[in-house]
Amino acid sequence: MKVADIGGEFELIKRISKETKLFSDDVFVGIGDDTAVLKFDRDRYLLFTTDMMVEDDHFSLEWSNAEQIGMKAIEVNVSDIAAMGGLPRHALISLALPKDVDVEFIEGLYKGLNKTGKRYKINIIGGDITHSKQIVINVAMLGFAEKKNLCLRRDAKVNDVICVSGDLGGSTAGLNLLRRKKKGKSIKFHLEPKARLGFSGKIAEYVNAMEDVSDGFGQEIRNICDASKKGAVIYKEKIPLSKAAVDDAKKVNKDVYDYALYGGEDFELVFTINKKNIALLKKKIKDKIYVVGRILDKKQGIYILDKNKKIKLEKGFDHFEK
Repeated sequence: MKVADIGGEFELIKRISKETKLFSDDVFVGIGDDTAVLKFDRDRYLLFTTDMMVEDDHFSLEWSNAEQIGMKAIEVNVSDIAAMGGLPRHALISLALPKDVDVEFIEGLYKGLNKTGKRYKINIIGGDITHSKQIVINVAMLGFAEKKNLCLRRDAKVNDVICVSGDLGGSTAGLNLLRRKKKGKSIKFHLEPKARLGFSGKIAEYVNAMEDVSDGFGQEIRNICDASKKGAVIYKEKIPLSKAAVDDAKKVNKDVYDYALYGGEDFELVFTINKKNIALLKKKIKDKIYVVGRILDKKQGIYILDKNKKIKLEKGFDHFEK
């Protein structure tokens, strides 16, 4: 039996979780959220996450330079920390490299790692290097979250509104332009994404559940609903789209809403919040907040509402999809 036969990446994670035992009560949250959450002191949790980037899967040397790859490797981990309402602090970098890799590539990679690390005041404190047939970059990152600010997938409440921090679909639009050797403004969103750490810090104390959009907005909503044992409705016309994503999707004859819902790697934040708190939040911050749906009772299911027509919300990107 193959991984695809059991339902792909997310079903595999569920299987692994069932077989994994914890031997310490220091673990507040283990497998199943954007980061692990460990007890630390009276006021803070320790956050621990890791993310891997594999050549010709997460990046291509055909269109990404070494510095961009290094920057992205840090950003995607910072995005996980941001989704928990925390701040990143330390990182370990592990590399698997072909034996004929150029030293200049590694220097460029670390230029990007250090550049983005400096932006977030992250200490790069070690790692590991080994050989492989293709380039693999793994970042393990530690951060902290104030207990009052910790946001978990499992904390969505019925009648919470579902919000997103910015435009969706740009990264996938950019990727498809690159694959077809076309030009467009969306390419930058794919090659040089930015985590929404500053935004997270402003909203965390008001939010119930939160997650970053790495595997597609649709999948992140599913993750929140599964963890919280809730349903959801997404209003299709409320999904925020940049003009660049709309224009660039047309260039390759694709539906920009498919990119927004199922494409992934936008690294915006999707979160649930009660109506009273969103009113307070909108008065407090100037950042745009897009209300795109509502949390429902589990028995109502998870669906998109498109002009009064209910459409099933599909899964997002899956590494093991057939």
